[in-house]
Amino acid sequence: MNNIPKTMKALVAYSKDDYRLEPTYPTPECGPDDIIIKTEACGICAGDVKCKHGAAMFWGDETQPSWVKPPFIPGHEFFGRIVQMGENVRNYKIGERIIADQIVPCGECRFCKDGHYWMCQPHNIFGFQNTNNGGMAEYVRFPKNAVISRVPDSMAIEQALLIEPYGCSKHAVDRAQITNEDVVVISGAGTLGLGMITYARMKNPKALIVLDMIDSRLEKAREFGADYVWNPSKMDVLSEINKMTDNYGCDIYIEATGHPSSVTQGLSMIRKLGRFVEFSVFGAPTTVDWSIIGDRKELDVLGSHLSPYAYPFVIENMANGKLKTNGVITRMMPIEQWEKAFEYSDGKEGDLKVALTF
Repeated sequence: MNNIPKTMKALVAYSKDDYRLEPTYPTPECGPDDIIIKTEACGICAGDVKCKHGAAMFWGDETQPSWVKPPFIPGHEFFGRIVQMGENVRNYKIGERIIADQIVPCGECRFCKDGHYWMCQPHNIFGFQNTNNGGMAEYVRFPKNAVISRVPDSMAIEQALLIEPYGCSKHAVDRAQITNEDVVVISGAGTLGLGMITYARMKNPKALIVLDMIDSRLEKAREFGADYVWNPSKMDVLSEINKMTDNYGCDIYIEATGHPSSVTQGLSMIRKLGRFVEFSVFGAPTTVDWSIIGDRKELDVLGSHLSPYAYPFVIENMANGKLKTNGVITRMMPIEQWEKAFEYSDGKEGDLKVALTF
């Protein structure tokens, strides 16, 4: 049980300009309440890419402090098998395949105590602080408060890698409260958008419309359940929505691109008393005319963060085929090629989800 090596391969962020693959980084130590897993694979999130690019929301600027705590091991889209457990751990066995929610809740703050653990005030997420190192390493420590779910042995790596992003997708769609009378627009058909599409399809909306600037992603969106797929660079999507809805606009708009133009587009496209769900992490500030939200349309504007209580549903419905996953993982690369993998993760080569293996 304790025969794991003292060192491991790990990608370590020392600063925003200094990411290094360390061939002999110390393996995490297992405390009495901890579980150590051997990592099978770790997806690269847009947040990981933006963090590496030095985004202020991670590293701070003149208006906000640094949220990350280097040196840290990135990665929160990972899973693996138990190789070591502390003496106080119950109900798990060596060799079991598990995954944890990306946040490690403190259990003490008002949000944890009233069940909103994903908004935990300290807000320690795997892969951004050295107290909760992430999955871009051969071994990862799950502390006592980690929110753990079991992953079926039969589930392909390509599916298991999508549990975390699809959990986030589920939460965003749940925030939208879709009914079968709603005309729904999902802006963005990347990994998270595709997770939203395949789950929103289960809600049976009146119409499910997907917007993206890349035609190959729109083809995948159609395969995953979209009724209409539109490329805003090739057509007037606002005019099309108005034609479809007697000039009222869509009932629900879910923003999953992280681009400021998608926000202003959505505020124009949505009907009065509509529901706007913002999911994305933005690389740049967005400026909008807030009078649209209040004086003109009286909109419900909702945020969406992480994937609370979502993993068991996602795992079950990936396994039974209701949530489509085919083709979303476009590359799996050994951790030695992490620099190339991060480059592919920006989508410029047409990739959806890129993952590291060990």
